Amino acid sequence: MSWLMITEPLSVERLTVTIAGLPSSLEGTKLIHLSDFHYDGLRLSEEMLDDAIEVSNQENPDLILLTGDYITDDPTPIDKLALKLKSLKSRAGICACLGNHDIYLRPAKKRVTDALSSVGVKVLWNAIATPLGEDLPIVGLADFWSREFLPASVMEKLDPHIPRIVLSHNPDTAEILQKWRVDLQLSGHTHGGQITIPGIGAAPILVEQLRQHLPKSLHSKIPFLRTCSRVVKHWQWAQGWHQVGRNQLYVNRGLGTYPPGRFLCPPELTVITLSR
Repeated sequence: MSWLMITEPLSVERLTVTIAGLPSSLEGTKLIHLSDFHYDGLRLSEEMLDDAIEVSNQENPDLILLTGDYITDDPTPIDKLALKLKSLKSRAGICACLGNHDIYLRPAKKRVTDALSSVGVKVLWNAIATPLGEDLPIVGLADFWSREFLPASVMEKLDPHIPRIVLSHNPDTAEILQKWRVDLQLSGHTHGGQITIPGIGAAPILVEQLRQHLPKSLHSKIPFLRTCSRVVKHWQWAQGWHQVGRNQLYVNRGLGTYPPGRFLCPPELTVITLSR
């Protein structure tokens, strides 16, 4: 049996996010957030992807926001994924940032960007879009692990009195982005930890606690410990809503599933309603 078959059913998470200074015309705006597809024939089933697209369309969103890792390593499947994503419907379109897997291979970044752009997805790489109007810009940052992660070059273009939504694949960037106003940061990358331990949270939180009690000489010898430390620094932000200083962060658990699978950490589609 393929490990892909032990993934859990799609979960729809709903939350209302309050944004100071949100224009009255945008009260009740509905966003769909999707992340971490890893569309490669192994980590995301066609059924799961079709379910996510169907649920998204049933929600009749104003805007769809995607936060990276459309592929895993080989960029070839992006063309088929793009055709699937073409079925997504929303009033103001789709905006997206890229993730670390989208830029691993030299040609991948351009190929992923071109494929998504060909079906109308606005890919933002250190760029700003205004699908909801000038009073609520959408910022898409370069991936944290790229040499082009230069948030100041984008954030300082914005009037600090105007609210904004920031797309940044890796939630660790929330620590750096505290320098600027971020009314809502949307991220993915962690897959929610994939395994949730009741009373503790994402399993890597327990792993990080273990790390603190082990000699440093052993850290590199324990594979899971080594892997978790490479994914993110802030595993406490592995999933869900978080207040980071004055800013708000929401981390989507993603759609794709890596071995050994998911436990109490289902793939996620997020429905976000904006409120003044």
